Parts: sequence; structure tokens; C-alpha cells
Amino acid sequence: MNKSPSASPDFSVREFFQRFPTEDACLEHIMQVRFGGTRFDCQSCGTVGATHHKLTKRRTYVAACCGHHVNPTAGTILENTRTPLVSWFYAIYLFCTTRHGVSGKELQRQLGVTYKTAYRIGQQIRDLMSKAQGFDALLAGHIELDEAYVGGRRSGGKRGRGAPGKTIVMGLAQRGGRMKAVVIPDVKKDTLRSVVLNNVEPGSTVSTDELYSYNLLTGDGYSHGAVKHGRKEYTWYDYQRGENFHVNTVEGFWKLFKASVRSTHVQISAKHMQRYLDEFTFRASNRHRVNGMFDLLVGAL
Repeated sequence: MNKSPSASPDFSVREFFQRFPTEDACLEHIMQVRFGGTRFDCQSCGTVGATHHKLTKRRTYVAACCGHHVNPTAGTILENTRTPLVSWFYAIYLFCTTRHGVSGKELQRQLGVTYKTAYRIGQQIRDLMSKAQGFDALLAGHIELDEAYVGGRRSGGKRGRGAPGKTIVMGLAQRGGRMKAVVIPDVKKDTLRSVVLNNVEPGSTVSTDELYSYNLLTGDGYSHGAVKHGRKEYTWYDYQRGENFHVNTVEGFWKLFKASVRSTHVQISAKHMQRYLDEFTFRASNRHRVNGMFDLLVGAL
């Protein structure tokens, strides 16, 4: 049965703090994710199934067999952090449950830390989202492609393609599956071809708009269909191939992304644009599992 929109969320704030009320609870969860619990083979003496006990007031576990120290946060973004682990986990929770992203100022207010600390936490969580996506896997099936221009409006400047002072981004949406988005320098044929070849499995069906640069796709072995927005065409069905061609999914993503930039972040520099794209595509790809999204990020630590 479909869940009612008015029902309680799958992973509420109350459930979060019941699950992670203390520093030790967070550390125990990291231990579970990284080592499978507190009983595992000792890394020092090789004792099978050695028991590990937590040291008081330290983020360290000790092997009962030989006293070898294990630091669950070593090699992660939490290594040597002075910010409480509960604050880190809550920040990750906020990134998983929002639709429009979390600004540095919002993290500052929610966590009670300085803006510098909040900004650093936000950027590291975005890097974690990028790591958790597993971008090596190619998109397959029916893929929608669409480029967008992100940035503030300039007085007297043109809109749409070729607008000055904007960052060009390209989105790829697998119908019923994952999303990717990358920053590109231009919309020339060679640029778009490189992005498609690096991210889309050969032989896939591809929907685009009428941009001339996309005409390369058929020659590279893709089944290509284009919608002509200039003629007010937004979808069409190909009876011969049995495919419905449109780019509504990826255009909806760009609409949400641009609205989020205006409302939550105000502006994003080209230098950090890829981080924010990875954040939004991670949520789009895992939108049906909020709790699982959180565990996936902790597992990527």
C-alpha cells in the first residue's frame, strides 16, 4: 500500500535521536558499519573473533587479546574532529531529509557551531555523497540528457543558451534509476559526446532536446530521439521503437536545483558547483529510501 502523504516520515527527528542519543551510540554505529561490530579478527596478533572494548572518554576500542587500539573514525572525515559525533550525524541526517539542501548558515544555527565549522562540515558531507554514489557504473536503459545554465541574472544580458556569467551543467537521468550531473565548459559536439560516452552504456536509448550537438548520438550507436521545444513539443511516442521521448525528468531536476540555489544557497560559485550537483543527484538517486540514504552515507565514511 502507498503511504499517505500525511503519515509520519520514515526517519523522523524523534527516531533519529532515539537511535543516536549519545557520542557512544554514534561511535558504536561506525564500529558496526566499518568492522561488523566489536568482535572481529585482531589486526595486530591475528586472534580470531577478538573482543574489543571501548576506552572511557576516547573514540578508541581496545582488543582484549593484546591491547591493540582500533580507532573507528581513522581515515574518515571524522578523524581528529573536535565537533561531537552526534552533531556530525545530525548534519548528515539534515542533508538526507531535505529537498532543497542545507546552507552553511542553517548548519551553524542547528548545530551551534561557528560558520567556518558549519561550512566545512557541509562541504565534507557533499564530498561523502559523491563518494557514496559509485559514479563508475554507467547509466543504462532510457536516458534523458539536458544541459542548463546556472547563475545570477545580469542586467541587460541574454537568457538561455549563451547567457554570460553562468556555469554550464549537464544532467543525465536514467528513467526509474540514478541521476548524474557534471559541469561542462561548453555545449559543443565534442564536449557532449565525451560526457555521454563516459557515462551512458552503448546501445542505450537517449532522449534530448533539439540542440544540434546531440545529433552525434546515433552515429555512436545510441537510439536517439529529440523533442523540439521550439515548436512547443515536449513529448512524442515512437511507435516503431516503442519509446516515449521526452526530457521532463531531467528538466524537473534542473527546476528544483535552480530554485534551491535561489532560495537556500543564494549563489554557488563555479569552483564548488560539482559538489552541489553531486549532493542533489545523490538525493535524487536515493529519494525512495531516506533511512537507507543515511546508512549509505555513514557506510561511505
